[in-house]
Amino acid sequence: MTGPGRRRGEDSLRRPELRPLWHAVHDRLSSGRRVSRVRLGPLDDAEREALADLLGLDRLPEARPTVAMLRLEEAVTELSGRTVRETVTALVGPLGDRAADRRRRESDRADLWTWLDGHAIVRAQPALSDWAASCRAAGPVGGSVEHTRSLLTDALTVLAELPAPAEPLPVFAARVLDGHAHALDDGTPVSGLVLRALAALHDTDPPRSAADRRALWARAGVAADDLSATVLVGGLRPLGDGPLARVARVCAEAGQATCLTLAQLRAPGEFALAADPVPVVVHAVENPSVLALAVRRFGPDCPPLVCTSGWPNSAVIGLLRMLAEHGAALRHHGDFDGEGIRIAAYIMDRTPARPWRMTAADYRTAVARNPHGPSAGRITEAPWDAELAGAMAEHGSAVVEELVAEVLLDDLAGAVARQGRTGGS
Repeated sequence: MTGPGRRRGEDSLRRPELRPLWHAVHDRLSSGRRVSRVRLGPLDDAEREALADLLGLDRLPEARPTVAMLRLEEAVTELSGRTVRETVTALVGPLGDRAADRRRRESDRADLWTWLDGHAIVRAQPALSDWAASCRAAGPVGGSVEHTRSLLTDALTVLAELPAPAEPLPVFAARVLDGHAHALDDGTPVSGLVLRALAALHDTDPPRSAADRRALWARAGVAADDLSATVLVGGLRPLGDGPLARVARVCAEAGQATCLTLAQLRAPGEFALAADPVPVVVHAVENPSVLALAVRRFGPDCPPLVCTSGWPNSAVIGLLRMLAEHGAALRHHGDFDGEGIRIAAYIMDRTPARPWRMTAADYRTAVARNPHGPSAGRITEAPWDAELAGAMAEHGSAVVEELVAEVLLDDLAGAVARQGRTGGS
């Protein structure tokens, strides 16, 4: 058909009574799948008559007819010289491809979760893998991968800055999240993500009340004052005239441990470590009783020790970073249980500390001597030793730090002997 006949044929395809047909065909073709038949309806009498005219039927179709695409293609081509695809595109609009859209959304979601699982913060602290899994299970926020990635990026940025240096929550949020002081307010998506991550780190249930949320934030150094955050030290003899250096030095020379406050860490004044061809080694332990045993054994000769007192607060992390910045080599030991491994991973992620007798071999030796300890609890991977989590899962027993204190003190005795030979501290 050519000329006026084709134009009349095209006009006939534009009949209002055929709109249900074209919309149904457009919807099916936009599925991205092969379409052989299209179900219509319910059609009124005028729409049934228009469909019968188009397809050349000798009787009216049913109110809910099924139209074969091959027959429709023949009729449309005969009337207009166009394909059905061309016709519905002209009459309804561009065709979609829902199958391709689904594949693209699935690929985008997979990329999102792969990115989260492989993020440096999650890799450095394997306890966060459960948090990442819970994010994946919840799915993209509002169905948007892009929005979810933005929220997770903010949450990971916050986690990288914890423990906070005793700042109120709005001040901390503004500093970390580009001036958005209310980004971590109760009920915000980023706040919820961060608090669930902190609960995973500390192996606690996600907070259910405002008091629970405040407690988690406080544990992470947010909204605490700079006197409440303290760090227990022994044998630390820094040079300098600032409060931190003088208090630590006087107590070390007296053979006493001392608690330093975050305010003292922030106070102005010179702070330096003794010049020595070999870097000062500072050992960090998890439990105050171990530091007490060291101070009792070595007195004024005690080598530099820092105690995290469980999960490190902002004063602990601040001091360890300060010591590292002044050339100290940091070594950490903690309990051989699930939480001890998470604490160690946290410290090694936040500071340059390296493990001190925290390998699978060390655990096996310790558990052989103390085989009936309490349950090791929830065990997560130790980033510094791929075999440690498996060894702990195999035995299932925790070995608290106090039970290996003599081994640790023997190591420190070597540091005391070196200090005596060099005169350093």
